[in-house]
Amino acid sequence: MQSFLAELKRRNVLRVAGVYLVAAWLITQVAGTVLPMFDAPAWAARSIVLLLAIFFVPVLVVSWLFELTPQGLKLDAKVSAAESIAPQTARRLDRILLVVATFAIVYFAIDKFMLAPRREAALLAAADASRDGVGDAHSIAVLPFLDLSQAKDQEYFSDGLSEELLNLLAQLPQLRVIARTSSFSFKGKEVDVATIARALGVGNVLEGSVRKSGNTLRVTAQLIRASDSSHLWSQTFDRELTDVFAMQDEIASAVVSALKVKLLPAQSISNPYRSSNAEAYEHYLIGRQLNNNGTVEGWTEAREALHRAIALDPDFAAAYAALGYAEGSTSDLSESASERETLILDAVAHAEKAMALAPDFSEGYVVRGYARMTYKRDWDGARADFERAIALSPSDAGALVGHARLLATFDRLPEAIAESKKAIDVDPVNALGWAQLGRYLNGSRRFEEARAPLERAISLAPAWGYPHYQLGLTRLYLGDLDGAIEAFKKDDAGYGSTGIALAAYKAGDMATAQAALDETIAKYAQSSAFQIAEIYAWRNEKDKAFEWLDRAVAQDDGGLPAILIDPLLANVRDDPRFAVVLKKLNLAPRT
Repeated sequence: MQSFLAELKRRNVLRVAGVYLVAAWLITQVAGTVLPMFDAPAWAARSIVLLLAIFFVPVLVVSWLFELTPQGLKLDAKVSAAESIAPQTARRLDRILLVVATFAIVYFAIDKFMLAPRREAALLAAADASRDGVGDAHSIAVLPFLDLSQAKDQEYFSDGLSEELLNLLAQLPQLRVIARTSSFSFKGKEVDVATIARALGVGNVLEGSVRKSGNTLRVTAQLIRASDSSHLWSQTFDRELTDVFAMQDEIASAVVSALKVKLLPAQSISNPYRSSNAEAYEHYLIGRQLNNNGTVEGWTEAREALHRAIALDPDFAAAYAALGYAEGSTSDLSESASERETLILDAVAHAEKAMALAPDFSEGYVVRGYARMTYKRDWDGARADFERAIALSPSDAGALVGHARLLATFDRLPEAIAESKKAIDVDPVNALGWAQLGRYLNGSRRFEEARAPLERAISLAPAWGYPHYQLGLTRLYLGDLDGAIEAFKKDDAGYGSTGIALAAYKAGDMATAQAALDETIAKYAQSSAFQIAEIYAWRNEKDKAFEWLDRAVAQDDGGLPAILIDPLLANVRDDPRFAVVLKKLNLAPRT
């Protein structure tokens, strides 16, 4: 063995291996930083790593077989003592290794402490700029059309018309179309078009009104240029309800023409996944509006409306996708494991029905992607679904946010942060996008940087508890216990009591910590097993932590996809049982 090691040293194999590994690490770090700046696909970075790994062994073989001489590379066996320059070569390799290692260390330090903070600061500055300036000529926000019906009971229809137009325009990658969450955030507010355009960073705004009486419609639409509030196009349509789809296509085509967007030969502005049954379409619009309410009651009522739509039109792909969304949304808040399992299975089945009826309809892929990722732990299937949805609809903020979460699940946080930036770009006032960005920065241990996006999320949705909880964690990690507890108290659901249990324990207030833990277990054991495991891990009570992690796995807890990036689990990550949990989840441990 000693002679073999001596021969490895003589032939400079060990030195070559050192130089190669350090250089390979440096290349992968630079690629991971530079490629996302050019929106390179995720496989590009993986390909570089794979190629570097493949060439490692051949490089070592060459260094074993050959020696560098004044005459060039020669087989080691044919090199005479006079020709050998092994000592000189060794010294050169040592110098190369030292230079490369020094450069790698310097690059790491610069990237960690200078470039990374500046990248995130640039992200937030760009978002601020998009709200303060006017976007380019090929960017548009579709505002919710006003309901001018006499009884004021057609809001679901006017909102639905706006969403259909938004979705039609979003099919064109030549247009930057702001997502529904942001466009509808100004609903019911007395805000002028120029202010809305600045807030959303768009150059154009489409607005209008709907007057519906029986089976007749009067729709007025107008396209306004934000820079000078001039009307680029406007028109009033008087149609029968059965002609609503043709009218939607006509409006979208007129907008594209007014914006001077040139369609590619394969592009058309139409939605082939609609229903020819007017009554089924109305139930679908009602169900979709209830889905957008974001409450358990809304999702439950949405399921009833969407079932009626499907009964009237069994081939209505969009209704199946919306039904799957409603079922998936209510599943994690179910009162029993059996009810949740049923809802998850139904959500997947209805998403797949939508995909079977309409293979190029992105919403079905998004719904199934979320179900596969959050509850079924089918990571490859979820990745395929999100990537397909984004390919079909690049402006789908829901698909981008879901894909970012999947990337974070595998501890690919730089990519998750980059994908979150894209989601925020198309949906700049979406609180979820900002909150998730803050969470990924927390996962990257960049706690100071996490403050700004989380505070932005809170400003956008003050009553929503989740960003308050994440900001509380940020303050907890930074040692601001009073600030953490203040934030946690603003979340009155399971996250709030979880946070108080964490902060009180850190402060040494064991009575309050135990009371908050007991409350979390009593109220949220069925839905928050992962959060309970976090508390025990934070307290370094490892046996209890793994007991609840196992329970979370058994219950398909929705928090499990964060297991690799969660700072709260630091105390148990080196325990052999942690690798067992990861194996159950089909996840690889950090390396």
